[in-house]
Amino acid sequence: MILEKLSVINYKNIAEATLDFSPKINCLIGQNGVGKTNVLDAIYYLSFCHSANNPIDSQVIRHGAEFFVLEGAYEGDLHIYCGMKRGTKKHFKRNKKEYRRLSEHIGLIPVVVVSPSDTLLIEGGSEERRRLMDMVIAQYDHGYMEAMNRYNKALQQRNAMLKLDEEPNPDVISLFEEQMAYEGERIYKSRKAFVEELTPIFQRIHETISGNREQVALNYVSHCQRGPLLEVIQRDRFKDRAIGYSLHGVHRDDLEITLGGHLMKREGSQGQNKTFVIALKLAQFDFLKRTNSKTTPLLLLDDIFDKLDAQRVEQIVKLVAGDDYGQIFITDTNRDHLDLILSRQTLDYKIFHVDNGEITETQKDV
Repeated sequence: MILEKLSVINYKNIAEATLDFSPKINCLIGQNGVGKTNVLDAIYYLSFCHSANNPIDSQVIRHGAEFFVLEGAYEGDLHIYCGMKRGTKKHFKRNKKEYRRLSEHIGLIPVVVVSPSDTLLIEGGSEERRRLMDMVIAQYDHGYMEAMNRYNKALQQRNAMLKLDEEPNPDVISLFEEQMAYEGERIYKSRKAFVEELTPIFQRIHETISGNREQVALNYVSHCQRGPLLEVIQRDRFKDRAIGYSLHGVHRDDLEITLGGHLMKREGSQGQNKTFVIALKLAQFDFLKRTNSKTTPLLLLDDIFDKLDAQRVEQIVKLVAGDDYGQIFITDTNRDHLDLILSRQTLDYKIFHVDNGEITETQKDV
């Protein structure tokens, strides 16, 4: 997949920009807070129908503006449009035809983003790691998000009944539990298969970046492993009633991340944690490339080199500049990192300078 041109109007701090990209490497240079990440977020939005870091669409509209527009022209005459006025719903179109459901768009333009916030996969709660699994699986399994939506609806309805002052109707709450169990088993099978296939890819990439100095692993943990999910959910209904929400189900799944057999959050240094999440995201790239109709994802690398030693930076550079990767977008405040990348390969590239939402293409030898 190649993004040939991006047009942005009133998105975050970008008033207006039209950018023609290289089919291989695109570098965005500028100080922190000037809008580099906002360019990547606009690319992300055109793939996932929402911002990577703000779920409220109205809040991505530039301050003082009444609307935003994003347009992407991709190879193969694919054109994606998204626009929204304050107080109205957003419009998402593919080749001028509006989607009936946004879920129909997910997976068409696969994207993998690596950013500083990825350390939450290690340091944060289980919801961060479930979100990672869900985001990847949804890009190649189009029924997955529908199953997730049905599961979450049943979960919300069960939780609402658990909070009632009067005793809930056992027949009605059983219907919600059956729906949770049915959809939950389907979600569990998809997550389990994903983790089993992802793990060896991840370990291979991590070995390359770290110089095979560390042993890492992923371990998927789910209540479905305790037996039929319906039985697990119903077993503790009275305890759930006492606290007012559902303790068991795939909404409590986790992905244990280990270093040398111990939980990463207790063992890893900043450099080790960053190496881990970069390897995990590059494994996600490799996985999507093979499963998503053989489409090479766009790779967004947002300020990833900080806190890494020179050897790890060099190994990452060798990986992403290789033939296995397609179009890449890189942000950094340090031109030296980008010069290192560009000096190691002969592929086409472009450099853009970003300053307070203003984006200009610069000469390669500047």
